[in-house]
Amino acid sequence: GPAAVTPGWEVRVSDPRRERRRRALLLLLLLSVPLAFVLGLWWGERQTQAEQAEVQAQLTRLAEQEQELELLRQRLAVVDSSEKVTQQAMEQNRRTIKLLEEQIFKQQQDLAFYKGVLAPASRREGLRIRAFELQATDAPRRFRYKLLLSRVGTGDEPLQGQLRVTIEGRQGGKDVSLELSALSDEVGEAAIPFSFKHFQSFPEAGRFAELELPEGFEPRQVKVRAEVKGDKPLDRTFEWIDEE
Repeated sequence: GPAAVTPGWEVRVSDPRRERRRRALLLLLLLSVPLAFVLGLWWGERQTQAEQAEVQAQLTRLAEQEQELELLRQRLAVVDSSEKVTQQAMEQNRRTIKLLEEQIFKQQQDLAFYKGVLAPASRREGLRIRAFELQATDAPRRFRYKLLLSRVGTGDEPLQGQLRVTIEGRQGGKDVSLELSALSDEVGEAAIPFSFKHFQSFPEAGRFAELELPEGFEPRQVKVRAEVKGDKPLDRTFEWIDEE
């Protein structure tokens, strides 16, 4: 007949396979917490490595483009001094140089952004006067120049302020300081306004402007002062290029 069940007792059928599955699930749950932590650290490290790899790739592309640009400039100098090359070829070289200068400027912008993002927290954030580039021309007192600014940090608000650039030297046996605005048609006033987030050049788009020194003036250095809105002024001095 049917088995009698004593009141107050419950009959359970023990299943060893179900017990093993339950213990396995419990073990997997316990292991998932430290595993998730390790995976988080690994992913963060991969992201940092990816950003650093992007910076290195930007540097490599920038170096290649600057080398190509320098070769084209040398070629253009040869073209300018040769009467056998047509005007059309000269204009083509100039267009190519302009395009490369714009590409390099874009690379410099990207690189400045990545460097600002990856800069150590211990470094002071804010404006950097990166370079005042000078190139001699065929005219003894005429030079090409370009000023580069960048920013360290990830702020969304643009840096605003103005630049004052002076050429220090000697004339008539005396120390003389000349404003860039008095030497270059590209500069209308002594104070050059700026507003940017990550990278800025003057003139814009990585081009070069020209300046002409007065007769008898012996340049020695270039002084750049950046007056940043809401911050103290930043100064940097660049030695004049050696023409020999």
